[in-house]
Amino acid sequence: MKSLAFSVAFGALALAGAVSAQAADGVKIGILNDQSGVYADYGGKWSVEAAKMAIEDFGGSVLGQKVELVSADHQNKPDIGSNIARQWYDVDGVDMITELTTSSVALAVQELSKEKKKIDIVVGAATSRITGDACQPYGFHWAFDTRALAVGTGGALAKSGGDTWFFLTADYAFGYQLEEDTTKLVKQEGGKVLGSVRHPLNTTDFSSFLLQAQASGAKVVGLANAGLDTTNSVKQAAEFGITAGGQKLAGLLMTLAEVHGLGLKAAQGLVLTEGYYWDNDDKSREFGERFFKRTGRMPSMIHAGTYSAVLSYLKAVKAANSKDTEKVAAKLKELPVDDAFAQNGKVLANGRMVHDMYLFEVKKPEESKKPWDYYKKLATIPGDKAFFTAAESGCPLTK
Repeated sequence: MKSLAFSVAFGALALAGAVSAQAADGVKIGILNDQSGVYADYGGKWSVEAAKMAIEDFGGSVLGQKVELVSADHQNKPDIGSNIARQWYDVDGVDMITELTTSSVALAVQELSKEKKKIDIVVGAATSRITGDACQPYGFHWAFDTRALAVGTGGALAKSGGDTWFFLTADYAFGYQLEEDTTKLVKQEGGKVLGSVRHPLNTTDFSSFLLQAQASGAKVVGLANAGLDTTNSVKQAAEFGITAGGQKLAGLLMTLAEVHGLGLKAAQGLVLTEGYYWDNDDKSREFGERFFKRTGRMPSMIHAGTYSAVLSYLKAVKAANSKDTEKVAAKLKELPVDDAFAQNGKVLANGRMVHDMYLFEVKKPEESKKPWDYYKKLATIPGDKAFFTAAESGCPLTK
């Protein structure tokens, strides 16, 4: 009986080893994000499509091996995200995980990636902690972060007379960091924060929060949230007459997806910061038009950033002539980033990809000349001004 049990156990281990070895063949990339909740339009299945485009543009293989893409919905829950990532790393042979919308999930997966010695490239999550105190040797942050958003939107509004602020803040890591980073910029410009209120993720009724913002008398109401939370808060702010009463809304993390969801009538005049706009230059237009043909919508910085992250990873694998994590991570920090998302981008020692950011104002309906013609550019923010330096970031790897 013991012999039989041993044989069964040995057979199971052998099978598991065979499955694991099989899974390790080729190069496997995972897109882990919110595909059904508050951030489904913000990233979602559209990020998966952007990753497919990157793999196709690279040629579909690297080091003579096929590139495979897998994806999953983490439902904005760190435990679910970590469990999926663990399964991918331990059983399914995934080499790199990217997109990682939602800062709490991104931080959890980043810690697991460090433990498993695997590369993660965060695109959809914002907290600057990813390449700050929570940095790790194989972790990267691509499209934007809370520091860049604060410098862009917060800095611009504070300089133009928005010297008193009240924050509506999403009640998790991303919201806290965005409020903190923006507060620093507002105070540097001589402004004051009159108060803040935190709301749960995926809130449908913002009335009590907006009434507090209105009563504060602050010139600027900073929306330290994203996705449907931002869309709903902007819509309800209009119903309460907040902007009509003279207060200005600052969408601290808004993308083209949220502006499209709102429509120009509701979104007009909003000031926001993105790292990409489809109509910015020839490269961005070419990518945007190809993406539109596949999806029926124009990409935001999350989708274009995912394309760039996947393409950059594959370039690093090719340059390293290996899937070895240490070698690929070194190449990611060595190679320039020059693609549809970023030109003259560079990756710092803490994993932060530095590139230009853009300050936009949403057009009035009568200013829009064609579908998806939503933004007018107010300023280009050089990457070295938008992002922390490696030394400033607080990343222990740089000390």
